Amino acid sequence: MFSMFVYTNNYLKCGIVRVSHFHEREYKFSTRAPCKYSFQPAFVGTHDLIDRRKLHFQARGSKYHKMSSQVMEKTESNVAVEDSLRDLPLSNSYETAMEALSSLITRQKRGTPSSVGGKYGKFDRMQMYLKILNLEEHIPELKIIHVAGTKGKGSTCAFCEAILRECGFRTGLFTSPHLIDVRERFRIDGFDISEDKFLLHFWDCWNQLKEHVSDDLPMPPLFQFLTVLAFKIFVCEKVDVAIIEVGLGGKRDSTNVIKEPVVCGITPLGMDHTEVLGNTLGCIASHKAGIFKPQVPAFTVHQLSEAMDVLHEKAHELAVPLKVVEPLDHKKLEGSKLSLSGDHQFTNAALAVSLCKCWLQRTGNWEKIFQNQDNPESNMPEAFLRGLTTAHLYGRAQVVHDSSSNCHFGSAPADNSSGDLIFYLDGAHSPESMEVCAKWFSSAVQESKQLPNLSSSSHDVESMKEVWGNGYIQSERGNTNESNKISKKILLFNCMEVRDPQILLPQLVSTCASSGTYFSKAIFVPSISTYNKVTSGTSAIPSGISNQDLSWQFSLQRLWEKIIHGIEGDVVLDESSKLDSAETLPPREFLYEDASRCSPADGNLACSSVISSLPLTIKWLRDCVRENPTLRIRVLVTGSLHLVGDVLKLLKR
Repeated sequence: MFSMFVYTNNYLKCGIVRVSHFHEREYKFSTRAPCKYSFQPAFVGTHDLIDRRKLHFQARGSKYHKMSSQVMEKTESNVAVEDSLRDLPLSNSYETAMEALSSLITRQKRGTPSSVGGKYGKFDRMQMYLKILNLEEHIPELKIIHVAGTKGKGSTCAFCEAILRECGFRTGLFTSPHLIDVRERFRIDGFDISEDKFLLHFWDCWNQLKEHVSDDLPMPPLFQFLTVLAFKIFVCEKVDVAIIEVGLGGKRDSTNVIKEPVVCGITPLGMDHTEVLGNTLGCIASHKAGIFKPQVPAFTVHQLSEAMDVLHEKAHELAVPLKVVEPLDHKKLEGSKLSLSGDHQFTNAALAVSLCKCWLQRTGNWEKIFQNQDNPESNMPEAFLRGLTTAHLYGRAQVVHDSSSNCHFGSAPADNSSGDLIFYLDGAHSPESMEVCAKWFSSAVQESKQLPNLSSSSHDVESMKEVWGNGYIQSERGNTNESNKISKKILLFNCMEVRDPQILLPQLVSTCASSGTYFSKAIFVPSISTYNKVTSGTSAIPSGISNQDLSWQFSLQRLWEKIIHGIEGDVVLDESSKLDSAETLPPREFLYEDASRCSPADGNLACSSVISSLPLTIKWLRDCVRENPTLRIRVLVTGSLHLVGDVLKLLKR
C-alpha cells in the first residue's frame, strides 16, 4: 500500500507555451493544461539546474561565452514557473515513488509475456492515458526526433541532444534503460531530471491515472508509464525539442504513439530481441521501420541488404524520403575527438548530424542560427562540433579508474601505495555490439600502455588527462615504477538467459585475440538488479544473496572453459574440474595464474570463477590491488547493461 496524495481541486496551471530561442510565440494558456498538480509536490530547487549549467559553461572557458550566455538566458526564463511551486508542501519520499513504479512491473524476467488486463490494446491504452493527462494535442509541439535501431540508439540520441543544446535550444532526452537511477531516462538540458522535479511530475501522473483505473483500463505497465511520464515532463518543462529513443522494436513500441515527428532515424540493425521481433533481419527491420510516418524525412546508416531492402520498401509505401548516411569523416572534427569512444561512434555521430541538420531546417532554424557562418553546408558548424565532443552516455565504452577502497572519476590518487584497478564498462549484449565492445577494449588497453609516465607535478598530471568517453575525464596513473606493473585483464560477465552466450562469448574472445588482447581470468556473477523492483541510486545494496540460483552462471563458466581450452561440441567437462560450486571469494593466487597455465590434460580448468555476490567481487578486486602495489587489473564489464549499472552503482559508493 502506497501513501498517496489527497486529490484536491487546487490546480497549478502552467500554459503550454514555448518561447523559441530564435523567435517568440504568442502565449496561449490552455484550459486543459497538462501541467496541473493534483497533489502536494516537493519543494523545487529553483536554481539547481541553473547553477549546474553555469558551472558547466564556466568550465568550458571563454571560447563559448556567447553561446553560454544565450543558453543561460533561456534556462533562467523558466525560473518563474519553478518559483510558483515554492509555496507547495513537501511530497512523498523518492523511495515511495520507486515502490509505486515497482508495482507496475508485469513480468518477472525479460522475454516472458507481459500480463496486462483490460479490454484495450497497447496503443488504445496509450492514447487513453495521454488523454487523461491532457497531453495528446501537445505532443506535436515537442518537435520530436524519433530514433529506433538495434545498436547505437542511445549514442545517436545523446549526440543529437548535445548538438541541439549547443545550438541554443532547450532539450529533452528520453532513453532506456537506466543504469543507476530511473531519473537517467529523463534529461533536461543535458542533465538528469532533478529528484524534486521528478517527484513533481511523477505523482501528478500517478494520481491522475489512478483516478481513472477500471477493470477495462488498468494502470499502465512500467515502460508505458515511463513513456507517458516523459511526454508530460517535456511538455511541462517546455522543451524546444524532444529526442525520443525507441524502447524495443519500433512498430509496437509504446513511443510509437508519436504521430508527427520532425524526423526519424534508424541506427545499425542486427539480431537482437528475436523472441519478440522475429528471427530474421528482415523481420527486425520491418519492426524498426514501424516508426516511419507519411512524408516525414528519415535517415539511416549502411545496413545489410536484407535489412536495407525492407527499410526502402517501407519508406516507399509511406512516401518517406529516406537517406543513407556515410560514417563521419574524422577530418570534419578539426582535430577534436568524439566524446563517445570507439570507431563505431563515427557512424552514430554522422546519423546524429544528419538528424539535427534536418530538424533545424524543418523547424526554420537552420538559416537563423548559421546565417553568419561561412559555408555551413560544407563545414561542420561550431555548435555541432561542441555537441559531438561533449555528449555523454553512461555505461557505453566508459572507463572508470578505481583505486584502493576509494573510487574516483577524474583524477589520479595522490599516493602510490596500492596497485591499479581500472574498469572498462560496456553494456554490449548482441553479437554485433559484442564485437564492437571487444575492439574498443583492445584499443583502449593498448593505447593506455603507450601513455608516458606521470611525474608528481600537477602540471604533468593535468597534461595527461584525456576524455576517454561519456564526458568523464579519465587519467592513467603512473610513477617511476610503472613499467614494473603486473597487468592482468579480467572479464566480469553476465547476460540474460534470453541471450545466446554461445555466440557472445566466442565473439568476444576471438575479436580480442585478433588484436592481441587476452584475458587472464573470467568471473561470472549474478546481477544485483531484479525485474520485480525499481531501485534508486541510494537504495540499499545487499552484500550477499543467500540461496541464489547460480545455475546460469555455472553454464556460462563451463562455456568459457571450453572456449579457452578449444574443446569442441557438447563435451562434458570432467567433474573433477569442480565447476559446480561458487566460491565465496577466490584465493589471491587466482589472479596471478595465466590462462595458459590452465590445462585440461591435468584437470586444471580454473581459468574462471563463479562468485555469488557482485559487491563481494568488487571488494575482493579492491583488496587485491590495495595489497599489491605492483598489480594493475583491467576489468572488462560487459554482457548486460544491468550488470554495468550495478557495477557503476557500487563504484559510486
